[in-house]
Amino acid sequence: MVGGVTCAVLIAAGGQIYHAYLNADLAATKLRTPREQVFSVAVATLTPATVTPIITAYGRLSSGRSLEVRSSVPGVLVGLSENFRNGGSVSVGEVLFQIDPARLKTALALAETDLLEVNAAQAEAKAALELAKLEAEASSKQLDLRDQALSRQQGLRDRGVATDTIVEAAVLARAAAEQTLISRQQSVAGAEARVAQAAIAIARREIALTEARRMLTEATVAAPFAGRVMDADAALGRLVSTNEKLAEIIDPTDIEVAFRVTNTQYSRLLNDKNGLRKTEVTLVSQSGKAVHEITAKVDRVDGNVGDDQVGRLVYARLVDLDTTLVLPGDFVTVKIPERPLSEVARIPATAATADGRILLIAEDNRLEEFQAKLLRQQGNDLIVSGVPFGRQYVITRALQLGPGIRVQPVLPTADGDTVVAAPAAPTTIALDDIRRAALIAFVEGNETMKPDSKARVLTELNEPEVPIATVEKFEAKMAEQ
Repeated sequence: MVGGVTCAVLIAAGGQIYHAYLNADLAATKLRTPREQVFSVAVATLTPATVTPIITAYGRLSSGRSLEVRSSVPGVLVGLSENFRNGGSVSVGEVLFQIDPARLKTALALAETDLLEVNAAQAEAKAALELAKLEAEASSKQLDLRDQALSRQQGLRDRGVATDTIVEAAVLARAAAEQTLISRQQSVAGAEARVAQAAIAIARREIALTEARRMLTEATVAAPFAGRVMDADAALGRLVSTNEKLAEIIDPTDIEVAFRVTNTQYSRLLNDKNGLRKTEVTLVSQSGKAVHEITAKVDRVDGNVGDDQVGRLVYARLVDLDTTLVLPGDFVTVKIPERPLSEVARIPATAATADGRILLIAEDNRLEEFQAKLLRQQGNDLIVSGVPFGRQYVITRALQLGPGIRVQPVLPTADGDTVVAAPAAPTTIALDDIRRAALIAFVEGNETMKPDSKARVLTELNEPEVPIATVEKFEAKMAEQ
């Protein structure tokens, strides 16, 4: 009996001692000074550099040389090239199509016959002119003879040998000869006019003959340059009209890209004389998973802005084109280099706010805010100036970071491949036997915990190193009871 009472007293005394120790330990936990939270951040150094900004635009390829294939003469299509179809490749001088030449050959033969006819008429007119000139010359001689006869008769009358009747007859004969000469001269003038008219008729017939030959020649259409056929609309036996469009040929080796830039971007493409710099640009074309880069050279700027458009439309001509990569009509990404910017830094866009504020590492690893000047945005990077080169900055500006916050910088290694952080605060703690036993007893007596959670916590408490978060969590719950 006495032994049982003694055991009970000893157990009660031990329990009081245990609870006193536990309460003292919990009180010490409550009085523990809170530690300042330190964030681990990735940092980099502001390094001066010369950066060439890139303007990114989007454009569409088009052929710099194209031809609308039209029929110059009406008629029936009797010949058609096998390549005269959409996507067909034609070579220089290849016959594309032919109009039925029968009617045109007949017209040419008639034009040649008409020319022969007017040539014969001209020859006849020239012969008549020569005869008229001879007759006029004879009439002129006859008039001279009549003049001589009149003078002789007048002399005889003055000497009293001839009568006035004879003189009057001589006068009448001279007048008749003069009239004949005038008539012959009129015939010469008429013959000359007929010769001139024949020459005009010949010129007209030659023009008609040339036109007939041209129409016969243009009945057969050949490709003036090597290219590809687009929008073909032709079939054998089809009746086509004059100037009807049958297809379009483009030169796949002469391609240019048209892309639009803003007025600000356009101003950065000008030289010192406000002229467009003939700089090289890079075109990025994507075909499936394959990405191709093509070189082009700025050529010109459009003469007007265009309706409902802004900025400037710039053209660049492709250089050393591989026709297997791109075709007219493809959409490409255009990357245009600006003039280089010196004494600037390139930082991630995540390092700055919208107005260019960045966080620098100051003394005691505390953050300091600095206002940088934003110059350009290049994808996920920013080009800034007016920054303190050599200082470290935070690469990613998180919401919990701000001026005065203490951080643990993550420094880049010499090769830049990996980063090394300073030793972080410990996450586990070693417990003495009394503290461990108190926590285990509390967890085992907790009836609100799920069995699997209780088993997981007990496993952690039985480890040599226990997570600090677990210890603080359950000691706080023990203090509440």
